[in-house]
Amino acid sequence: MRSHYSLSLFLLLLLLSAPNRSFAVEPYQQIKDIEYATADHQRLLLDLYLPKSKQPPLVVWIHGGAWRAGSKANMPLINLVKNGFAVASVDYRLSPVAKFPAQIHDIKAAIRFLRGSAEKYGYNADKIGILGSSAGGHLVALTGVTNGNQQLEGDLGDFNDQSSSVQAIVDYFGPTNFMTILPQSTPHGLSVRIPALELLLGDRPEKKPDLARLASPVFHVDEQDPPLLIIHGDQDPQVPINQSHELQGKYEQHQRDVTFKVIHGGAHGGPEFFDAERMQLVEEFLRKHLTM
Repeated sequence: MRSHYSLSLFLLLLLLSAPNRSFAVEPYQQIKDIEYATADHQRLLLDLYLPKSKQPPLVVWIHGGAWRAGSKANMPLINLVKNGFAVASVDYRLSPVAKFPAQIHDIKAAIRFLRGSAEKYGYNADKIGILGSSAGGHLVALTGVTNGNQQLEGDLGDFNDQSSSVQAIVDYFGPTNFMTILPQSTPHGLSVRIPALELLLGDRPEKKPDLARLASPVFHVDEQDPPLLIIHGDQDPQVPINQSHELQGKYEQHQRDVTFKVIHGGAHGGPEFFDAERMQLVEEFLRKHLTM
């Protein structure tokens, strides 16, 4: 009898100490390392965060890192997940591995995959929002303003029957015009941007003007582009705030929906970009354009 009691107690303690990943404990489910495509024998992966709610709206996060570093693991939108959004955090080929436009081909393949997998994972992909910071901000803006652009679509993955279009863009301090960013930059900015752009494009932008324009969101804006929210610090030492002003101006020129939130005193990222005030702004923007 005593032995039976001890065994029962041991099993109970074992159950209590085991990690529980169910929705009963966690406010969301995380599924890591989902393969969305392969390119040059490299597996392209994303992480998916799913809230409790049924058929949540879907947003895609694209990390920064000067196009040459960074990871999908650094995903700052957990509060959106807790408030009912599904979030896919996407890795893409970095510039030491592949030159532009590989990065956009990867991201558009991820969006096609996510649309084609909506029923499997249980989110709503009729409308998709895309968010990113720094180099990721550049990539989300370019993705959003090139809906339907076959030159940047690529053919990666198994869901080429799906659309890679997005319906809302949140650009955190991303470069938007590779033809003007270097003249606008501080000496510190030049020390970061010149090697990063040379690695991404294969040379300085003025040496590859056609490729630099293809990679610049401002040259693609037209009357069909989705709503855009830009968040940028006015003391950014790496990406001049004029880059965001240029994209805002193009949107206004084409009478598109654009909101520009300046963080006064803000540098190149930091917690203030994802504080309660800014996250409320982002959430309201996404709900307006993805769920209404």
